[in-house]
Amino acid sequence: MTEPTFQPLVTVLTPVYNGEAFLAECIESVVGQTYQNWEYVIVNNQSTDRTREIAAEFAMRDTRIRVVDNVEFVDVITNHNLAFSELGSDSVYCKLIQADDWMFPECIERLVSVAESSSKIGAVGSYCLANREVECVGLEYPSTHVSGHEIARLTLLGKVYPFWSPSVLLIRSSVIRNADPFYKEAGLHSDVDAMYTMLRDLDFGFVHQVLTYVRHHAGSMTAMDARRANTQKLSRIKLLVAHGHEFLDKEAFSKRMETLLREYYKSVARLHSGSYGGEFWGYQRAELNKLGMRFSYRRFLMSIYGQFTANPRRTLRRLVRG
Repeated sequence: MTEPTFQPLVTVLTPVYNGEAFLAECIESVVGQTYQNWEYVIVNNQSTDRTREIAAEFAMRDTRIRVVDNVEFVDVITNHNLAFSELGSDSVYCKLIQADDWMFPECIERLVSVAESSSKIGAVGSYCLANREVECVGLEYPSTHVSGHEIARLTLLGKVYPFWSPSVLLIRSSVIRNADPFYKEAGLHSDVDAMYTMLRDLDFGFVHQVLTYVRHHAGSMTAMDARRANTQKLSRIKLLVAHGHEFLDKEAFSKRMETLLREYYKSVARLHSGSYGGEFWGYQRAELNKLGMRFSYRRFLMSIYGQFTANPRRTLRRLVRG
């Protein structure tokens, strides 16, 4: 008789606020995993819809599922850190899955298999399906183990992006327990910042298979706020300032910074319409000041000019509208 294969405990976490639309599908994808040694904690952030009821119904059917209710409403990053605090000392791996997303049946099994191949691996990712597009591409096949410094370097340079969503990652629980908190700053890319910090000492694993479905909402609050405030471009600059000197040489850092600043000012030029108001401009100046930079009106005007020469009619309409 064949001895059963040991399966280290995986803690699956879903921090959620008003997620009734897709939560059941998310939970069902956890229950349907080929990997069996898991526990599932759903952290309900004072939801006002049926989120609590849906989660409780599943918890009644499967004792591996439990629901934790926040005593008060918190911001999204704090809610994630509260979820991370639920990791027990016996948890070996953490699998975050957002309430909008779901996992293919072999997801945890495949990720754990790579993680178990080396104690040096701190996190494992894979391809994901984001609506109709495959994301997290770029890593060479068939490599499943990449040094932390190499994956950080490639990501900072924009050549690969395996951290497209927290839902795609399996993280060693000890990494999270040893950080206080794991997501250190309230920002759009706090999850990516945590990955760069981890990659200073640990490596990255990868499965060349689509294992997660990430539901990307173009009209979601995160997407809308990112578009209005230009936070996506600013976050890339912020991450480069925070981690670039550790993983890039001076020449590579300078070239990448110039590229990001050029993209940033092009984006600001597209968003400059007066409908965004003084709050938009104040945010741009304040965020750059935090990074030790000043908003460059010369770069901004050069970007406007570049857009005008490329499409004068559309640029004039935007100027008149502003």
